[in-house]
Amino acid sequence: MASVLNLKSTFLPSTDALRLSRRQLAAPQQTRKTARTIRVHSKIREIFMPALSSTMTEGKIISWIKSEGDKLSKGDSVVVVESDKADMEVETFYDGYLAKIIVEEGSVALVGSSIALLAESESEIAAAASSVSSPAPDPTNAAPTPPLQVEKSEPAPAPLATAPAAISTHPASEAGKRVVSTPYAKKLGKELGVDLRALTGSGPEGRIVAKDVEAAAALATASVAVPAVGKSDAVAAPAAELGSKVPFSAMQNAVSRNMVESLRVPTFRVGYTITTDALDALYKKIKSKGVTMTALLAKATALALVKHPVVNSSCRDGKSFTNNSRINIAVAVAMDGGLLTPVLHDADKVDIYSLSRKWKELVDKARAKQLQPHEYNSGTFTLSNLGMLGVDRFDAILPPGTGAIMAVGASQPTVVASKDGRIGLKNQMQVNVTADHRIIYGADLASFLQTLTQIIEDPKDLTF
Repeated sequence: MASVLNLKSTFLPSTDALRLSRRQLAAPQQTRKTARTIRVHSKIREIFMPALSSTMTEGKIISWIKSEGDKLSKGDSVVVVESDKADMEVETFYDGYLAKIIVEEGSVALVGSSIALLAESESEIAAAASSVSSPAPDPTNAAPTPPLQVEKSEPAPAPLATAPAAISTHPASEAGKRVVSTPYAKKLGKELGVDLRALTGSGPEGRIVAKDVEAAAALATASVAVPAVGKSDAVAAPAAELGSKVPFSAMQNAVSRNMVESLRVPTFRVGYTITTDALDALYKKIKSKGVTMTALLAKATALALVKHPVVNSSCRDGKSFTNNSRINIAVAVAMDGGLLTPVLHDADKVDIYSLSRKWKELVDKARAKQLQPHEYNSGTFTLSNLGMLGVDRFDAILPPGTGAIMAVGASQPTVVASKDGRIGLKNQMQVNVTADHRIIYGADLASFLQTLTQIIEDPKDLTF
């Protein structure tokens, strides 16, 4: 579900409304009542940058779905905002007209600062546009200032009035409006070198969707479109100059804040060696049904947490801890320029087949930057698996607000001695758990890892 635009209850009155309010001072009571009734029909609302996650401090405007002058209805998607975790379409819960876009596409604004104005009636659009005299300042140097404070400045240039005209001949630019597409379609277009302005969308209200881009790319390939390939190469490989200073992306800023915050938590680590022969055999047996190893590990971890709830607890204020009622397994996923932790909710209760399907869905959404906040910020225990990359052991950093994270290494053939003194070859993996020592102790982790080992070495319960 898309987020809802943050519109304050304070309104910017139009010039006519201000004149009415002055007359009220000298008018009789009956006249004042009439004036108040008229003012209800002349309101301009400021649209503010919403907070799309608990860690978001600023957002980047990816694209405006609606253009200046467009009529909006409650529930319409208006703008696509890049938060520190995902790209999200933001809806309005008011009817009106998008009177003025203050923050252009590609610009960044602080959470709570004005990004646009919403007029209640079409006649108020001009008044709203004139109330903003200059482009929004850089969020690092500016606070969210009411637009009326700059009302007497010279009018700003209006690039939006001329930019659409250059692309108005394209099918996806209805009557001079900007290209309307999903964020994933826009990303695919950049990767595949497809000009979205030349496409006709098959989505709702003519919106360009991913399949439109893929179809265009396939057609270009079949036609051996050499210029398109060259353009794709140029977009897909923006080589950064060596020695240059590159600012953090929104996701990298979020990761940086979380890693610094994690240093404030006293942690300790416990490692364990687990034989995976039985788990490997089970995986080979049910892999064809869509089951993933990640889902198997998440399921095994969740079942172990059922018996050791303290390892699923969390401490946020340093004075108390919460015994979480649900077991939500977050799994770290490497992204281009950052890291996300999609969450498998109630992993102890969901069957392995549904869990695997859900994991595939989450990964696809994560790579398209379409995860909703509850899909990445509600984990109670975290898994980080570098075993698929051949790493045999490593330590993971505890995410803020959680009690433990488990680092999973690769399963490798190992020569081991059995209890009866025989030498044999078994597949074994190393796991290391990092935990918050304020609420979880060494004995707690030791007991948890023993239970996890029993489940993995005898995995019959994972398929029920």
